[in-house]
Amino acid sequence: MKAINLHDKRDIYQHLKLNVPLHIYSIGDLDDFFWPFTTYYGLVEDEQIREIALLYSGHELPVLLAFSNHPQQLGTLLEMIKGLLPPSFYAHLSPTVHEVFRDTYHLTHHGEHLKMALVEGDLCLNQQADDAGRIPGSEIGAVLAFYKKSYPENWFDPRMLETGQYFGIKKGGEWISIGGVHVYSPTYNVAAIGNVATHPQHRNKGYATQVTARLCQSLSKEVDTIGLNVKTNNKAALSCYTKLGFQSVATYHEYTFQKG
Repeated sequence: MKAINLHDKRDIYQHLKLNVPLHIYSIGDLDDFFWPFTTYYGLVEDEQIREIALLYSGHELPVLLAFSNHPQQLGTLLEMIKGLLPPSFYAHLSPTVHEVFRDTYHLTHHGEHLKMALVEGDLCLNQQADDAGRIPGSEIGAVLAFYKKSYPENWFDPRMLETGQYFGIKKGGEWISIGGVHVYSPTYNVAAIGNVATHPQHRNKGYATQVTARLCQSLSKEVDTIGLNVKTNNKAALSCYTKLGFQSVATYHEYTFQKG
């Protein structure tokens, strides 16, 4: 087996599509919108791709995505490429594979997370969401101000507002609840929901459920698979997503890695 850089979108997609819900982010990042910020690594044996890891550099802190139902194989790939990775990065990893980095990186664990996929779409489509409206690109300043107050640790990429897949609820002229996408690719038929938040003074009123439902109603017209990531101890978010028809498809862990 050997580790190589993968440059052919078709080859990458043929492997990742074997488990679309698990690999929504890595599939979506094949889209031209994200592709310039990607480095795909493959574990290859007998000219066949066995595992794939993605390093996404579109954020200030690069993000490594590595998921598999075969952790030993995935660990082999990560062992082979760890010398090529930056001195600090964030990571989303299948359970146990983080161990290959312990001899070269300091690890900070950010908890166990679930990957969820929209399975019961009718629950979402039938959810009342009249208060939620599409957010225009001209509102970028107000959106950034909202996240600073309501979700300061968010991973919001302002470019994503250009997709038209951000929805929110306004009260008194200000956004009080917003939800959108981390990844969106009609070309590859996937979307990953992200940056769902409600202002602290307006929580527990069902606003996030409305925003997420309206977002899913829009996305379902454009893509076949809608997924999201959520921390396992975020009971409020899990309740919201389950109510809308999302189901867990995998468990993974998030880390920060720092050399030295």
